[in-house]
Amino acid sequence: MTEFDPDPRAALDRLLTEKGIDYAQLSARIGRNPAYIQQYIKRGSPRRLAEEDRARIAAYLGVSEALLGGPGARAPAPVRARGSAMVLVPKLAIGASAGAGTIAEGEPVEGQVAFDPRWLRDLGADPRALSIIRVEGDSMAPTLNDGDDIMVDGGDAATRLRDGIYVLRMDDVLMVKRVARAPGAGRVSVISDNPHYKSWDDLPLTAVRLIGRVVWTGRRVR
Repeated sequence: MTEFDPDPRAALDRLLTEKGIDYAQLSARIGRNPAYIQQYIKRGSPRRLAEEDRARIAAYLGVSEALLGGPGARAPAPVRARGSAMVLVPKLAIGASAGAGTIAEGEPVEGQVAFDPRWLRDLGADPRALSIIRVEGDSMAPTLNDGDDIMVDGGDAATRLRDGIYVLRMDDVLMVKRVARAPGAGRVSVISDNPHYKSWDDLPLTAVRLIGRVVWTGRRVR
């Protein structure tokens, strides 16, 4: 798309047409019911996309969130570095709590880290939907420690849910936890690897908003 459309619904509709993606396909991609995107575009419900939905749609389509009604300073989708085959993954100036929890008000970009696209494919990660954030707290120790960087695949969330470590929101709090399927349809356990912290053994999946799966971690040697 080369022309800015001030109406985010019209912009999204045009993008989907250009890319050959139907409404139900995009709805499934962000973990929503099949009619969600069609209702948003055609009926104006919801009035605005939720922040998590907007970020994941922008990453999936490779466009700025500003085009979809978000602030222009939010994280761009990963891009290829000029003059090389590397993928630049945005490093966001926020932390996902592995402790008591913090509320993230925004996601400004503080830098970019270059990765080999073949290496990312070996991880099973979607290069268009990646970001790097910082772990805060020690509730996931020893698996993840305070200050570790984690790579989050926003394209691998509710629609492909399987046991693993995810960045998620509960009660508007951004956190990183281990998620496992619990007995019963649509139920999960949210687990702190550190036994001194709280875990939730049996929750409806609707109580948890999965942002993306953690596919890699890096830490400073001390």
